[in-house]
Amino acid sequence: MNIVLLGYRGTGKSSVARFLAKNLKRKLFCIDELIVESAGMPVPQIVGELGWPGFREIERRVVEEVSGRENDAIIDCGGGVVLDDRNVRNLRKNGKTVLLTASFEAILKRIHRDPNRPPLKEGLSFEEEQRQIIEERADKYRAAADMLVDTTRGKPGETAMYIIRRFKEMAWI
Repeated sequence: MNIVLLGYRGTGKSSVARFLAKNLKRKLFCIDELIVESAGMPVPQIVGELGWPGFREIERRVVEEVSGRENDAIIDCGGGVVLDDRNVRNLRKNGKTVLLTASFEAILKRIHRDPNRPPLKEGLSFEEEQRQIIEERADKYRAAADMLVDTTRGKPGETAMYIIRRFKEMAWI
């Protein structure tokens, strides 16, 4: 069974995913990296040329491919993967989803200078944009989650070990 990490930017998905893959000796798939590879250009360029709808279409195809052929992998999803219900259905076919959360302050501190993401909303301050997007996605994140883990204080390795313990308790691994 795949372990699928969901959550907003800055919640620690990529760091936790690396620890999970190493500790469980599983293959790691980073959806955003696969999107960049598939498109042959970085995220800002994809969005600049194709817009967010074009980016989301590439994301949908990548998620469908990875979730359809992989089992016992770690899948690190981009923050907006939950915006398309097809992504969530595909990811849950062979996996359990873990929603990583963090306080708004922790998220802002972690993502403040991320050059890999163009704005999702125009005319808002960075902080206003992040708050609005998190609020807009909250219900979709919760609906997609089999498990919720707050990463505000824990280190990525501690979070990974907690997820492993919980998955074992649930007999998911």
